[in-house]
Amino acid sequence: MSDAFVVCSNLSFTWPDDTPVFEDLSFTVAGGRTGLVAPNGAGKSTLLKLIAGELRPLAGSVTVRGTLGYLPQSLPLTGDLTVAEVLGVAAVIRALDAVESGDVSEEHFAVIGDDWDIEDRTRAELDRLGLDDLSLDRGLSTLSGGQAVSLGLAAQLLRRPDVLLLDEPTNNLDLDARHKLYDVLSDWKGCLLLVSHDRALLDRMERIAELDVSELRFHGGDFTSYEEAVRAGQETAERNVRNAEQDLKREKRELQQARERAERRASNAARNLKNAGLPRIFAGNMKRGAQESAGRSGQMHASRVTEARARLDEAGRALRDEQRIALDLPETDVPAGRTLFLGERMQAHRGERPLFTDEGLDLVIRGPERIALTGPNGSGKTTLLRLVHGELAPDGGRITRADGRIAYLSQRLDLLDLDRTVAENFTAFAPHRTEAERMNLLARFLFRGSRAHLPAGVLSGGERLRAVLACVLCAEPAPQLLLLDEPTNNLDLVSAGQLESALGSYRGAFVVVSHDEPFLARIGVGRWLRLADGELQETGAPQE
Repeated sequence: MSDAFVVCSNLSFTWPDDTPVFEDLSFTVAGGRTGLVAPNGAGKSTLLKLIAGELRPLAGSVTVRGTLGYLPQSLPLTGDLTVAEVLGVAAVIRALDAVESGDVSEEHFAVIGDDWDIEDRTRAELDRLGLDDLSLDRGLSTLSGGQAVSLGLAAQLLRRPDVLLLDEPTNNLDLDARHKLYDVLSDWKGCLLLVSHDRALLDRMERIAELDVSELRFHGGDFTSYEEAVRAGQETAERNVRNAEQDLKREKRELQQARERAERRASNAARNLKNAGLPRIFAGNMKRGAQESAGRSGQMHASRVTEARARLDEAGRALRDEQRIALDLPETDVPAGRTLFLGERMQAHRGERPLFTDEGLDLVIRGPERIALTGPNGSGKTTLLRLVHGELAPDGGRITRADGRIAYLSQRLDLLDLDRTVAENFTAFAPHRTEAERMNLLARFLFRGSRAHLPAGVLSGGERLRAVLACVLCAEPAPQLLLLDEPTNNLDLVSAGQLESALGSYRGAFVVVSHDEPFLARIGVGRWLRLADGELQETGAPQE
């Protein structure tokens, strides 16, 4: 339906503890592809749930024109389901099988409806999303996380929705699955509202919607165009702030000078009147006149100062808080060419099945290499990181590590004690630094003042990443090899930018597992490894 749309009118929503999420939010999302962006915790997923009817607003209304499809970030799927059941076609297929077997009861025709071609459409949809090897009777528990996400999307597309809501649809997808998804959504003709931190996907949108507590601001074009517009606006705002600051300083200076001139004139006038020997009443009138004139001048300059301060406040409100991490990490420096890890003929198993070829894997990591480890879901990338770190012992082969200065950031970011504060966790990793040093370093990771004393358990995903990075990168001793497993999963774009800033300051070697190609390009990856079918191969950077 080309005229499908979503309208939210005066929408307000509050959590049970009275924390406001939206206040009097009104907007219309018309047909086409719209990317929804905002920091973690701003309410993107909550907004999709309100539109989908999974949450009820405190006030206001939601109108959806056309049939609605919704893919949440966390899929409510159980391992007992089959592929056909997840797709919602199991009953129709059973009815078709019954009719083909000669059972022509009315109930079968009622179930089938107009879906006589359901098997062909189902196979076509699965093929489009790279799931051509899935049989319809296969159990969900046998699928990888990425396959389950693609299957959930296929289920929504089979419903032929006019309005489609997608919440982080590329999470857990490998590169091949991501590109399949990109192609499918690029052909989308209805109304699409998508939440994602995937820049490559956002660059396939026709407009970007930026969410605030009481406003949804639309920017025509893809995400790159949006970033350029934001950057230009930020530069203008910074220039306006500088100009307003200069204006305020000038007006304050002129006010002070006017007061000093008035005081000098008053002093001179009093002295001259006294020397002139004028009658007292005449002298008093002249003195009052001088004071009134000085008062008018002072009021004029004071009014200008007030106006200048207001202009500065207005200019300041237009500034965005960039929240960038600025670091210097000399302790992480590693000599070029130094061998940090050597693994020969490494082997590991998943159950009874070997993950790698009979010959095992060989891997050498030298400083300060920046390595991307890619490959299909389920190929053993996380297992390889755990072997390098030493968390997992190999089932065969030989491993040599240098100094043990290796840090591993798993997908769960589980290095923190959730009952301790950020500052207490940091102290455990850097016990010999002074408190002043620790607080200064935490401030560089944007934990300033009371934020440093928050319990780790209440941090958002982006905040937890920053806390883990602070503890790891400033640890004693600092790591010379950093292992990161899907670090941008569930991160908003601001947090992903903060991760990029931190890795830009890191001087050691790192290996990062990620399917986010733009992220890998921005962090300066110079060596690309692909793990597939039990073999580890050197590859070049992926081509557009």
